[in-house]
Amino acid sequence: MTIENKINALYDKTSAFNENDLQTFQEFKSLLNTGSIRAAQKVNNEWKTNIWVKKGILIGFKMGKIVSMNWSPQKPFVDKDTFPEYNYHTLNNVRIVPGGTSIRDGSYIGSGVTIMPPSFVNVGAYIDDGTMLDSHSLVGSCAQVGKNVHISAAAMVGGVIEPIGNNPVIIEDGAFIGGNCGIYEGVVISEKAIIAAGVVITASTKVYDMVNDCYLASSENKPLIIPPQSVVISGTRQVKGYKGISIYCPVIIKYRDSKTELSVKLEEILR
Repeated sequence: MTIENKINALYDKTSAFNENDLQTFQEFKSLLNTGSIRAAQKVNNEWKTNIWVKKGILIGFKMGKIVSMNWSPQKPFVDKDTFPEYNYHTLNNVRIVPGGTSIRDGSYIGSGVTIMPPSFVNVGAYIDDGTMLDSHSLVGSCAQVGKNVHISAAAMVGGVIEPIGNNPVIIEDGAFIGGNCGIYEGVVISEKAIIAAGVVITASTKVYDMVNDCYLASSENKPLIIPPQSVVISGTRQVKGYKGISIYCPVIIKYRDSKTELSVKLEEILR
């Protein structure tokens, strides 16, 4: 029986969990830690949610017991015993600067990742090689972050573990997320896009593409996708029928050019 079949069977189980069930969950979680399985992945150029992986994470919460765990002798924490602190000794060429960073077990941290304090990475998150998480950044449960991404200080990358069939937030390779940004509710930030400081994007946000004179929005079957190479800043749009009233609207002001490349290249020396 595959691990997927085992997880689906556990998810539907109505009786009490036993030791074999716990071993299945630990096997599942170790695959999350190594990146062998993930909550979402690109198939035929579209991001698809692996619902059974989300089920496995929810099983961990269901079977876990609340216990006190020693993060350090001076800083104990209380959580489900199925989700202890990440085993940092397994990481490959990763820099985690001291000062309060926490990574939950069941996350994938790629080679060469740099994490500045304090940051938080939740269970099910996938952070690929060479990415940088700056101070006070958060990567939510099941969020998928690509290679060589920069998540700036105080930026929030939401997750989406429930509804179980919904895609999590996706940040593709080479994207730059500015300080104090918020990316939530399954939004996809495509390859090498730049999100300027303070921009907030949710599933219901309309984004105006100034270059192509059109609005981008999510639909029932498609998430909001910020195009590759786009540069997004905060803006407003007028409310139809209400003179003088405007509401928040992120704006794509241009697509990456040589000047843009120079402005984001300077941070690479920090990695």
